[in-house]
Amino acid sequence: MKIPAATQVAHDISDANQVGAARRAAAELASAAGLGGDARANLSVVVNELAGNLVKHAKGGVIFVAIAGPGVVEVITVDRGPGMANVERCLADGFSTSGTLGHGLGAVRRLAGDFDVWSGPTGSAVVARIADTAALARRGRPRGICVPIHGETACGDAWAVREDASGCSILAVDGLGHGPDAAVVAQAAVKLFDSRDVSLDAKATLDHIDQVLRGTRGAAVSLATIASGGAILRYCGVGNISARLDTELVSRGLVSSNGIVGGQFRRPQVFDYPYADGTLLILHSDGLQSRWDLNNYAGLRHRDPALIAAVLWRDYSRGRDDATIVVTRLKAGAGK
Repeated sequence: MKIPAATQVAHDISDANQVGAARRAAAELASAAGLGGDARANLSVVVNELAGNLVKHAKGGVIFVAIAGPGVVEVITVDRGPGMANVERCLADGFSTSGTLGHGLGAVRRLAGDFDVWSGPTGSAVVARIADTAALARRGRPRGICVPIHGETACGDAWAVREDASGCSILAVDGLGHGPDAAVVAQAAVKLFDSRDVSLDAKATLDHIDQVLRGTRGAAVSLATIASGGAILRYCGVGNISARLDTELVSRGLVSSNGIVGGQFRRPQVFDYPYADGTLLILHSDGLQSRWDLNNYAGLRHRDPALIAAVLWRDYSRGRDDATIVVTRLKAGAGK
């Protein structure tokens, strides 16, 4: 099954007047994702509650709304507020710290097909996925943040996932520079990736992408493939997309070749990396600093991958380039 490249919008929320813009953006993505009427109504409530919480409890934050697969819309919020002293208590209906009815997070958890929350002394992150029941069964595991530099509407980064019986393949692309021209490059690479077999040799895939990008500004490209039923990750990359296999005990960077796909680069090598069950694969463009350590965030490593991506973006985004972070939790002996 092919999971489409993420379509994601981000809204800074610092006062109640900005909540409506996030709600309207969610409605547009719901239409593009093919959500039914009930799911659209649920999505509107979820966006309203989560964005409202950013204003009431965190004094501001960011809400991301994305198409996360056919018939699935994903909502993520992240903030630098005081955090929740007791997450389960905050999820109970009737609980409030702001004098309201306190139905916010409890209602979101009920309405979302998928829901998760992380909170610590540096702030909180919440993810909720809304879909028709059948669509939720088709969602892909990798989750991420992919947003343009402030002031741009087109993102020069992109990522995409393909899954079938043979396994899962993840592509991350960083078009050189940023803005519309970089976005054209990134989407051209994604379109080629979407048309290929998951099982196709990674070098051959990069060769095809290189041919498509000839005459453009080029891109950094990384491709990771996880075969069903195994415990080996196959990785091939060119350029400055960072890739890491991360556990509580060890964090291992994956090797990429120097160069630019669509320009000049050394013949890329494919590397095989064994992994233990529960290992995180984290890919990110150079819009994110590389000196992060998930062990600094108690409990975050075991939460939904989207929350990991959001918190890393919050704390390590450089702010002067497009930023993409894709997080996958690997299962030994199962590629899906």
